Amino acid sequence: MELVFEKNFTVSPHDADQQGRLTLAAVLQYTQQAAEGHCELLGTDWQTMHEKGLFWAVLRHKIVVERLPRTGQVITVKTWPMPTTRVAYPRAVQAVDENGQELFRVISLWVLMDTKTRAMTLPARCGVEVPGTVLGIEPELPSSLAPGVHTNETLWTVSQEDLDVNCHVNNARYLAHTQSLSETLFAQRTPRQITVCYLSECRLGQQIRIHWSVDETGVLSVDGLRARTDVPEKTERVFAAKICW
Repeated sequence: MELVFEKNFTVSPHDADQQGRLTLAAVLQYTQQAAEGHCELLGTDWQTMHEKGLFWAVLRHKIVVERLPRTGQVITVKTWPMPTTRVAYPRAVQAVDENGQELFRVISLWVLMDTKTRAMTLPARCGVEVPGTVLGIEPELPSSLAPGVHTNETLWTVSQEDLDVNCHVNNARYLAHTQSLSETLFAQRTPRQITVCYLSECRLGQQIRIHWSVDETGVLSVDGLRARTDVPEKTERVFAAKICW
C-alpha cells in the first residue's frame, strides 16, 4: 500500500494567472486530483463512499508557498493522509519541481458527511479507516479565522461551474473568487500563506456577499456571508479566507 502517492501535472495556461503563475485555485485543484488518485488505491474514493451513503468534505485548508510554478512547468504533487483525529481525516501535500525543489505545501482537514442528512459523521461511527503517516514536513494544522471588519463588498451568485459532484461549491472555487478580489496585489507579490475555512455548504443560485479588506501590512481577509433561511434579515458566515504575503 502506498502511504505517499505522487502525480505529475503540467501547468496549463488555463491554470495560470496573468503573470503565468499557477493560481491558488489550481493549487487546490491539483492537490484534490492527487488525493482522488490516492483514495482510489486506498478504497476510499468517491464511488465507494457514495455506496456507503457518505461523501468527503473539507473543513479547512492551509497553503504554504515557496514559489508558484509557471505555465509549461512539470510539477510532482505528493500526498499522504495523516493519522485520523476524533472528528477529521487530515491530509498533507508537497509539490516539487523537475529538480525536486519545493514549490508549495498544503494541509487540509477532511470529514465524512452523510449523503441524505448532510451532517458530519465521526470516524468512529462511520467505520472508515485511513492509514496515516507523519513525514515531519507537514504545515501546522489550520486554525479557525475570526470574523473581520471589512471595507469592501462583492456579490457572488453561485453558478453551475462553481459546483462539484456533491452539488455544492467546490473548495477551489472559493479561492478563485478570493484571488479575483485584488488582482493588483497578486500581480505585485507572491502569496506566502493562505488559510481557508469552509463553514457551510453553498448551493446553486445562492447569493454570497463577499466582505473583504486589506490591512496596513497587505494581508487580505475575506468573509463570505449568506442570508439565513430561518431569519432572512440575518446572515450566516459560510466561508473565510486569509492571505499573507
